[in-house]
Amino acid sequence: MGGAVIGRDGVLSQARRALDEGRPVLLEGPAGIGKTAVHRCLLDAAARDGWLLLCCAPTEVERALPFAALADVLAPIADRVAELSPPQRTALAGVLLSAEVTEPVDERAVGAATRALLEAAAADPERPRVLVGVDDAPWLDPPSERALRFALRRVVPRVAVLVTARSEGPQATPAPLGLDHGATGVLLERLGVGPLGVGALHHVLRAATGAALPRPLLVRLAEESGGNPLLAIELARAVLRLPHRPDPGADLPAAPSLRQLVADRLAALPAPTRHAIRLAALSGVPTLDGLARAGVAFADLDAAEEAGLVVVAGEEVAFAHPVYAAAVRADVPSGVRRRLHRLLADTAQDPDERARQLARCVSAPAPEAAAEIAAAGARQQARGAPEIAAGLYDTAARLAPPGTVTEHARWRLAAAQCRYDSGDYAAARTAAEQAAEELTGPARGEALLLRAVIGWSADESPEKVMAAAERALAAAPPGTTLAGRIHAHLGMFEDAPDLARRHAEHAAALLASSPDDRPVYAAALLLLFFNEVRAGLTARTELLEQALAAEGEEPSWLAGTVPAIWWRSLDEHDRARARLHRMLGRAVVRGDEPSQHELLCHLGETELLAGRWADAAEHIAAARELGEQYGADSAGVEWLEGLLLAYRGRVEEAARIADTGLRRADELGDLWRRRIHAQLAGYAALTGGRLPDAARHYGLLAATVDELGLVEPLAQRFEPDWLEACVGAGDLATAETVLERLAVRHRRLARPWTTLGLARGRVLLDGALGRDTSGALVELAAARAAVPADVLPLDRARCLLVAGVAYRRLRRRREARDALTTAAAEFDALGAAALAARARAEVERTGGRVAPRQLTGTELEVARLAAAGRTNRVIADTLFISPKTVEANLARVYRKLGVTSRAELGATMARGAGVEE
Repeated sequence: MGGAVIGRDGVLSQARRALDEGRPVLLEGPAGIGKTAVHRCLLDAAARDGWLLLCCAPTEVERALPFAALADVLAPIADRVAELSPPQRTALAGVLLSAEVTEPVDERAVGAATRALLEAAAADPERPRVLVGVDDAPWLDPPSERALRFALRRVVPRVAVLVTARSEGPQATPAPLGLDHGATGVLLERLGVGPLGVGALHHVLRAATGAALPRPLLVRLAEESGGNPLLAIELARAVLRLPHRPDPGADLPAAPSLRQLVADRLAALPAPTRHAIRLAALSGVPTLDGLARAGVAFADLDAAEEAGLVVVAGEEVAFAHPVYAAAVRADVPSGVRRRLHRLLADTAQDPDERARQLARCVSAPAPEAAAEIAAAGARQQARGAPEIAAGLYDTAARLAPPGTVTEHARWRLAAAQCRYDSGDYAAARTAAEQAAEELTGPARGEALLLRAVIGWSADESPEKVMAAAERALAAAPPGTTLAGRIHAHLGMFEDAPDLARRHAEHAAALLASSPDDRPVYAAALLLLFFNEVRAGLTARTELLEQALAAEGEEPSWLAGTVPAIWWRSLDEHDRARARLHRMLGRAVVRGDEPSQHELLCHLGETELLAGRWADAAEHIAAARELGEQYGADSAGVEWLEGLLLAYRGRVEEAARIADTGLRRADELGDLWRRRIHAQLAGYAALTGGRLPDAARHYGLLAATVDELGLVEPLAQRFEPDWLEACVGAGDLATAETVLERLAVRHRRLARPWTTLGLARGRVLLDGALGRDTSGALVELAAARAAVPADVLPLDRARCLLVAGVAYRRLRRRREARDALTTAAAEFDALGAAALAARARAEVERTGGRVAPRQLTGTELEVARLAAAGRTNRVIADTLFISPKTVEANLARVYRKLGVTSRAELGATMARGAGVEE
């Protein structure tokens, strides 16, 4: 393979080996060093081996052409588009120009469709591998770059990736397409394409110039060019143009840069040729037909082609190297450039190319040009290229005459919306704020609403978001649908249920008769239902049904998780799970990562309550990975990770997460963070036996909830654990108050968790107050029997633990042993190690034993030494085994005995529980 490119055997071998292993390869080096030659050689070799090649080679001018590069990449597999879902087929229709796109396409859907298409190609047994090749990645047009960035990080290593990028030093700049991030970054092979030696340059120069240069001159050319092949070729051509070759001591033709050398060559071309290649360099995709319409004769390109500056293949005209095109553009004076852009605009047949050229040549207000450019912006927005559309809309607004207020406002708002849709929140924020300053009336309200939405999406402080939304409401004419939309968003942004409910009521009233606002109307109904419940009012389920009917097949984007939150609060996990998975599937098809992140968190929480902790762990891990990829706030994921750790008995790690979260909540003044992390801190302390600390944290949580007026915090079910902590801490007065608080919640809205929590709490409190617990135990048994085994399995097992302890205190030992043994088994099935160990300890206090989990001889020796305080290294030396073997044995001991620390192991070994020889 190395023979195809002189002097590059080493880099070719390394690159091919990495591609074979599924590792993405980045070839980097300065302009002209030969990256493209290496890239083409690797592609040729892959093609000979039967690989499917999906390639593009964008240029600087093509960066302004949306999806130009992606269309090239996907063209060989365009026949597979029919296999995709309808939204993804629509998204790619705009990319491949295979059908007219009438509705705006979400840019994220293009990324998701690209991923789906690449995965389908990779699964094709007809091809050994699929290779995506991008030459000169920094010139990718933004929509193509984002779609490929999204897709490639999800298909590596199943799909091979080969990219080139200009760089002045090894790893001097971040890798393009995000290849150095996350799991892909671990696999990335960055290979520098370095200078060529004299021997290799000899062959390169002879092939390029047809001249055999003497070795002393070759050495000087190698030194002057730094081994850069393109620069060496240009220097050699400059030498060959001299009347005679320079003497050994004479200077070579000097130029400050490669671009200057090229400019010198351009100056020597005939005037018609210079004019022709200037037009080619300023065109989007230069063709002979397009240049002919601009007055270029085919013969005008001959001199440039003979000089090796351009290549004419069929109808297409391409520059031999991007440096040549850049040098041509840099050599065009600004006045001449505007005239050439005007000429290209006047002769363009494609309306988008005409608009692009108009945007570069019109500077004074021009209503016709502004309208054409705005129409092009709308087409690009519909294709799913919002960043390019934003630039066109901004240009249209700038060119709108002073009297066209409506058009100016519409285009300014469209530009800001497009920047938001592209995910550039910083630019969108600036654009929305500028639009709000420029506009008045309803348009100002629209701009401020967009500003609030941007802040919400970018995790700005609630105060900033609410302030922007309130200003939007003040600018909106009362009683309008715009005011209704703003009220709906305020109902989402506002955490206090009474205020949120009032906003939702206004929104529902104002939007009820507006067909265009049906999705927001459905969201308003959901928010009204949700916040009425949170405010302690009777749940009007007819509102929920009305909202679900209004949203139809497409769940509300503004409040679509409300039904799932409601069903989860009722412990109807199947309904919640089905809704969340349906929404997740749609978000995946659209490539909507923020929504995917939110839905994965909700699924994680749902499965935690349902006792499906392995599923919960998968959802939480997926949310963590996704959030890290696109920069989401990690508070919710960290809380869920902490809860899972606490449930599994790793209470010290859970407590650290809770402490960090509480500190961050105080720094930000974020009441939501405070609520979730206070709940986590309370449970971690309760499970870890720090009952006064647990009671304190639950008290903080209750105070925060009450401060907000949150009468029914649907997602937080903390009173049963708060009561248990208060009883354990000896604060029985507070425990009685908490029991009544829980009873009120149960009377307002009876749910399986309140049923179990009340029954468990009454047994605990009666026992602590010295009352006969017999009656409460009967109620507890009935409550547990009323809740199916697959609903709240952790709560059901905890009921048995409380019952077993109460039975033991009543000296009903057989019932105590039965309850505690069953509790231990149910905790084991869940993976609740700390609670399982506690249940076994309570069994022993009844005078019984849990069925032993027999330790092997090695496990028993390791356990005894660890319980005695020996380190892993000392244990390894004592037993003549490796430290890794010690770790493995300890892990099995912990699992068998249901302990999570050496302290617990010591106590268990001292009792001899489960360690029979």
